[in-house]
Amino acid sequence: MNILYIHQYFKTPNEPGGTRSYWLSLELIKSGHNVTMLSANNNIETLYKRTNIDGIDVIYVKVPYSNNMGLIRRLFSFLQFMIVSCFFALFQKKITMVIATSTPLSVGFPALILKIFKGIPYLFEVRDLWPEVPIQMGAIKNKFIQKGAILFERIIYKYAKHIVALSPGMAEGILKYVPLSKVIMIPNMAKNDKFFPRENNTTIKQKLALNEDTLKIIYFGALGRANAIEYIIEAASILMKKNVKDIEFIFIGGGYQKELIIQSSKTLNNIKYLGEFDMEITSEIVNICDISIVTFNNIEILKTNSPNKLFDSLSAGKPIIVNSSGWTKKLVEENNCGFYVDPIKPVELAEKLISLKDNKAILSTMGINARKLAEQKYDKSILCKDFCTVVNTHFN
Repeated sequence: MNILYIHQYFKTPNEPGGTRSYWLSLELIKSGHNVTMLSANNNIETLYKRTNIDGIDVIYVKVPYSNNMGLIRRLFSFLQFMIVSCFFALFQKKITMVIATSTPLSVGFPALILKIFKGIPYLFEVRDLWPEVPIQMGAIKNKFIQKGAILFERIIYKYAKHIVALSPGMAEGILKYVPLSKVIMIPNMAKNDKFFPRENNTTIKQKLALNEDTLKIIYFGALGRANAIEYIIEAASILMKKNVKDIEFIFIGGGYQKELIIQSSKTLNNIKYLGEFDMEITSEIVNICDISIVTFNNIEILKTNSPNKLFDSLSAGKPIIVNSSGWTKKLVEENNCGFYVDPIKPVELAEKLISLKDNKAILSTMGINARKLAEQKYDKSILCKDFCTVVNTHFN
């Protein structure tokens, strides 16, 4: 089949960001399909650029986007990409199916247009339950706009031939509108060949001036409004007040809260912001650290999340601390590979870390369990094949 894959934030392993669409595309190509990726990139010099990346035919259109943007600018970026991608989608020849992956929900619009005007079926992948996430976070307050966005969501689901959800909670949200036969859950994936336990890279350790004798808690990935960065900073402040000097928080990534971390690091010497890195360097830094932390604001809809950093942490063999009482809490507790801490009590995080810093045996056991879970259940080789099976079963 000739597949048009629409993903506004398509990333390769050589770039910071999530790479799920990259790995899925490679597996689809391996299965005999042709993949054309339609994405946005503000760094290209022309209005659009067509290139081949590891066998993927990639069309980049010049549409600016950054997690640092305010709500209005982000909405304009979503709208701009939606319109431009419709134009490019309509002029692609011999397309036999479309894959559209959110967020934002608006990426479903060009897929819907191709369905209506050309009869081309589409698979819709839900990475976050939009518009419910921005509604519950207070970004969309107008009741009329809320109702319109929910109606749009229902239309996208209705006309999709099949839907992939990235967590059980997301699947439940979708099943309010469509039958069970139309939905499958395929979570984010562990990249076991990219993140894995090994000897520390001393060159990177020295270059980044990382301490030798501290318990290092790593937060890596998006530093967005939903990620409860303030919660981690408050825990760091509590540790400083307790005069605990051998625990530190390492941040890598980009987003709206980046500046907050940088400013906090000026007064809290147990916080370090290192920057943004490609997958190779990120993997080396994660390997140097002792515990990975995955945090979200205490909002009900965010309990449905399926964060990349959690599965990369499993791959890296790191114990994981989560503060969401959704399925990730169940995952780390049932598999004895991490801990849950109360999302509104940063003191609980601080106390948990104090109890762990001298208990390397627990951390070692949990790290081993994390890696085992990544290999047996969440490896990308397993989940990419599951995704291809959905495509081959429902669209061939």
